[in-house]
Amino acid sequence: MSLIPKKGTVYVVDDDEAVRDSLQWLLEGKDYRVKCFESAESFLSRFDPREVACLITDIRMEGMSGLDLQDRLLERKSPLPVVFITGHGDVPMAVNTMKKGAMDFIEKPFKEEELVALVERMLDLARQAFSQHQEQASRDALLSRLTTREAQVLERIVAGRLNKQIADDLGISIKTVEAHRANIMEKLNANTVADLLKIALGATHKA
Repeated sequence: MSLIPKKGTVYVVDDDEAVRDSLQWLLEGKDYRVKCFESAESFLSRFDPREVACLITDIRMEGMSGLDLQDRLLERKSPLPVVFITGHGDVPMAVNTMKKGAMDFIEKPFKEEELVALVERMLDLARQAFSQHQEQASRDALLSRLTTREAQVLERIVAGRLNKQIADDLGISIKTVEAHRANIMEKLNANTVADLLKIALGATHKA
C-alpha cells in the first residue's frame, strides 16, 4: 500500500513560520500532501503547474505580497485555486482578490472545519481543471497531425460548409475534398461527423 497521500497537494505560502507549521500539521493530519514556502518568490520558483494542487497564502508578506502573487499566477494563466489568509483589517483587500478569481478568504484565527472544507472544494476544482487540460492536450496532439490543407477543410466542415462549397472556397475538386475529409476522420480517430465536431470545437473553445 502506498504511503503517499491521495487527496492532492496543498501549497502554503506564509512568512510566519508558526502559521506554516500549524497548517502543515492540520492538513497532513487530514491526509493531504503539504508543501510550505516562506515567500511568494520561493513558491513561484518551485511551483509545478502540472500538479493537482491548491494554494493557501497570506495576503500580507515581506517582499512579494499575496496580492502580487495572485497577479503573477493570473499572468501565467494558472488555474491554481487560491484562498487567502487575512487579518481583520484586510477584508476589503481580500474581497478584491475574489473579484480576480480567488475562491475565498479566511480570517485569523481560522476554524479547522471551514479550512478543510475549503481545501476540499479547491482540490475538486483543481482536479476538474487538470482533467480538462489533459483532454485539451489530447485534442491538440490529434489536430497537430493534420496538414495545412486538411486543417482548412476541417475549419469549413465545422462551419457547416458542404463539400461543393469547400471545393469552391479552396479551388480544389470535390473528390479532393472527400479525400481530405477521409484523411481527417482517420487522423482524428473520428467515426462520425459528431466525433469530428467534438474534437474541433473543443480546440476552438479553448482558443
